[in-house]
Amino acid sequence: MNQSKPHQITDPFDTIKHILKVSERLNELKDLDAILDRILEESRLLSNADAGTLFLVKDGELVFEYIQNESFADQRDGIKIYSNQTIPINGLSIVGYVAQEGKPLCIDDAYDLPEGLSCTFNSGFDTRSGYHTKSILTVPIKSSQRKVIGVIQIINAKNDLGEVIPFTKEMEHYLGLFANNASVAIEQGIITREVVLRMVKMAELRDPTETGAHVQRVGAYSAEIYDNWAQTHGIEKAERKRIKDRIRIAAMLHDVGKVGVSDLILKKPGRLSETEFDQIKLHTVHGRNLFTQSTSDLDEMSAEIASNHHEKWDGSGYPGHMKSKNGDVKLGSGKQGSEIPLAARICAVADVYDALCSKRSYKEAWHEDQAVDEIKKASGTEFDPEVVASFLDIQPTINSIREHFNGT
Repeated sequence: MNQSKPHQITDPFDTIKHILKVSERLNELKDLDAILDRILEESRLLSNADAGTLFLVKDGELVFEYIQNESFADQRDGIKIYSNQTIPINGLSIVGYVAQEGKPLCIDDAYDLPEGLSCTFNSGFDTRSGYHTKSILTVPIKSSQRKVIGVIQIINAKNDLGEVIPFTKEMEHYLGLFANNASVAIEQGIITREVVLRMVKMAELRDPTETGAHVQRVGAYSAEIYDNWAQTHGIEKAERKRIKDRIRIAAMLHDVGKVGVSDLILKKPGRLSETEFDQIKLHTVHGRNLFTQSTSDLDEMSAEIASNHHEKWDGSGYPGHMKSKNGDVKLGSGKQGSEIPLAARICAVADVYDALCSKRSYKEAWHEDQAVDEIKKASGTEFDPEVVASFLDIQPTINSIREHFNGT
């Protein structure tokens, strides 16, 4: 991980302007995960903290959303990026205490807590990993209604020599200001995610295989595959994050065009005729058409993925080079190689892998090893070999995603 340069606190007004500028840029992001990742990164940079965790409140508990640790930067997959772990909101844990009280807590030494605190430090991660937590700053994230919607915890502030030092009182105030401003972007990200899932819900009414869990896995797989591919190709960090922000949402909408296909075909229990399968293929066209009145880069990528995620590297996919006559669309010869947009080539791998690992009315779920072998076999024919290589390179993350979104 190439960490950005920490913000140097020299003048309070300069720092406040920096916080407001970063908060404004957060609002440019659409995907909730990209927003949370950026918030945690900026929180660490603001204080030159080595590590941190961000939690959101869901169903009355704190849920791990993002974990960053600069000391384990080269072992990213060794730390679970996607986790289902929850923490009760009560006075027993540090983050639970902060969520319950709604106020920051600054600790100079995790192994020597101030007297009178009801919470304790959980040293489990330190024991398992060999890491040593010392200074901790934990602040609540509050909505515009002053309700606690999450918690940011940053760990081990460092000086210019790389030595761990306590967090200052000023840093506590600055991080609290940033957390409150960042809450706006979080709420917008949650709304965007809910809108996308409602669109998927409409498709699910037509096609039971198109579930919320499936599309969230495909979106997360696609984002992480892209991130690995982009790092391999030397894509600049800011551009990498911008595209990763879009591809997760766009990939979630890959099959939304099925709303335009007849129930008689989508829900037919037996084998489809050639004519019926041609109608199924048109869901790529219907999906593309939903985004033709493009108003953003996200719309453009959504159209690319919806239209092209069934194209194959060797040109045997669909819908291919389409022709339109008198309003009727005719499928053409398949696109191949780099003719297929990168985002669609990535989504193709993610979608097929998840379909193989999922139970359906017509098949049992494949074991992950079988599914991975199938993806390997199709490299160079159905799939872009470089995309497959990136998929294989992040298997621990892929497994974490599958466990995290473990619905059907």
